Amino acid sequence: MKKELKIFLVILLTIFIASSCGNREDDQTNKLFVYNWGLYLDENVIGKFEEKYDCKVVYDEFDTNEEMYAVVSSNGRMYDVLCPTDYMIEKMINKGMLYEYDIRELPNYNNIDPKILKIISSFDKNNSYVVPYVHSTLGMIYNKTQLDDLGVPYPKKWDDMWNEDYKGELLMQDAMRDLMMVGLKKNNFSINTLKQDELDKATEDLIAQKHLVNSYMIDDLRDKMVAGNGSIAVMYSGEVEYIKENGSNYKYEYILPEEGVNFTIDAWVIPKGARHKELAKKWIDFMLDPEIALMNYDEMHYGIANLKTIDLIRDRDGEEILKDEAIFPNLDEIDKYELYKDLGRFEENYNECYKKIKSYQVPKESK
Repeated sequence: MKKELKIFLVILLTIFIASSCGNREDDQTNKLFVYNWGLYLDENVIGKFEEKYDCKVVYDEFDTNEEMYAVVSSNGRMYDVLCPTDYMIEKMINKGMLYEYDIRELPNYNNIDPKILKIISSFDKNNSYVVPYVHSTLGMIYNKTQLDDLGVPYPKKWDDMWNEDYKGELLMQDAMRDLMMVGLKKNNFSINTLKQDELDKATEDLIAQKHLVNSYMIDDLRDKMVAGNGSIAVMYSGEVEYIKENGSNYKYEYILPEEGVNFTIDAWVIPKGARHKELAKKWIDFMLDPEIALMNYDEMHYGIANLKTIDLIRDRDGEEILKDEAIFPNLDEIDKYELYKDLGRFEENYNECYKKIKSYQVPKESK
């Protein structure tokens, strides 16, 4: 309910701004309105862009794709550039919400890994809406030190997250698709299933698991792991390096559970109603600059699609870092992963199941 209230308040604010400011093009042509994930950029990059293009960047953050979509669908003119995830981009393309242009005209376009462009073509057929930013897997990280102290085995698969020995140790993602993914993969179902019986089974299992869960969170999840307030977390691969660097009292392991995981791409897109499209293109191309991409990589440690930046990483950190599947999944084996897809009208079925899980009250005797 808190998340739904937040989205509602953001939409109200959007409507207020749109109605009170009217057409803001004339007095804000030197401003760029960017909407990105939290903790997803080296903040120094913003200043460098502002200096290079003599402009002001208004930078806002969102917690989930669904929150971003609610805001942009209510006012497509509020932001000039967004960074959604693959399945949400596919939905926005299908809804006619995005600006189509010749991305190949971007000066730094040739820095993009063709393998990533091929993957993107599965939801952006002609590569005319999307410029990749980062990619990752959604796997599992566990605190080896704490599990050893508890005397319990290390998890190897999603199904292990229903082990009663892990009661109070589990940290789950509080986003609809990411939460449902765990329940679906536990049963070897597709993360994009359109079968109601499979979705119901995943929901039933996630409700049955709830008494074992410490917290459902998003950005704060990594700090929970660092502090030792939970031993096993569903985690995006880009957060692993942060946890290992800051949780120095513990030893961690990041795994891709046996049943499979999703591979996800977050990318820059321009809303069709954006007021500053040319400046938005400059922002996107700036993100493809090898040195800028390196700054963002050092801040986040997510996989990147910039071949020249990968060369910089190799020269600086050595070849071994590129063999770390937590950061750089083997794109030649992409078939072993699944990408989230736009679910169309069936998305509401997922949403209802998600609400059912979150609203379920664990009996006191089970806590």
